[in-house]
Amino acid sequence: MFTFAEIFFMMQNKYPQKPGIDFILKQAFFYWNKTLVFQLMFSIVFFGILLTGVMLFGEKYDIFSYNKELQEAFMQGTQVYLKKMEEITATENYQMFTLAIWATTAFLYPLNLGMFQIFRKMDLKENIVIGDLFAGYNGLNFFKYVGYFLFWFFIYRFTVPTVVLAIIWVAVTIFVAPLMFFTNKRIFEAISLNFKALKMYFVEIMVCVIVAFLFKYLGFALFLIGGLFTFPFWNAMIYSLYKTVFSEKS
Repeated sequence: MFTFAEIFFMMQNKYPQKPGIDFILKQAFFYWNKTLVFQLMFSIVFFGILLTGVMLFGEKYDIFSYNKELQEAFMQGTQVYLKKMEEITATENYQMFTLAIWATTAFLYPLNLGMFQIFRKMDLKENIVIGDLFAGYNGLNFFKYVGYFLFWFFIYRFTVPTVVLAIIWVAVTIFVAPLMFFTNKRIFEAISLNFKALKMYFVEIMVCVIVAFLFKYLGFALFLIGGLFTFPFWNAMIYSLYKTVFSEKS
């Protein structure tokens, strides 16, 4: 006869329990807290290049000349303002400016892979250097990551108005980047694996997505400059989930 403790132990081995949400969250905050210097560097590089792009392309396509028109329209009421905004967004200059900013954002996307590299080196207890932040720009893989982001963003921008579909799209693709980076999976193969993981860890993934989104922008809402530290938190959450859900040995 087995004791209750022995039966429980055998059941735990046969049916291992999934790590709880609290474990995943604590692990994510651990990675984020231990790499605050790199979180800050990430944000400075990201916003520095993005804002430079906005200024350069804004001047090139004369976007800032629309400010006066928009101010005048705003004074005349919401309907007039929205109509003027619709007219401006339909112009060729505005559309070219938008494409240029999208291209700039796509260029910056591989910075996220650099944070994954940093977290992995923490696990391996390896020395972390500044160059690790730019690991996503090494070789031809840079074009693979940029291509994935453009594909992802193209679908995301059409789902945003529905909110729910946008959240689902984020959840369905949350592991694609680390799978591509760590295991060299192709985009659709990674999405397939991601979908299987989502079915098994639906609650955990959805809760962590919401927490990560809120915390990511919380710094800007409360402390402004604090947003430079919280903005990259999303990567720590993804890595914590990835490490919990996937076993690269399997």
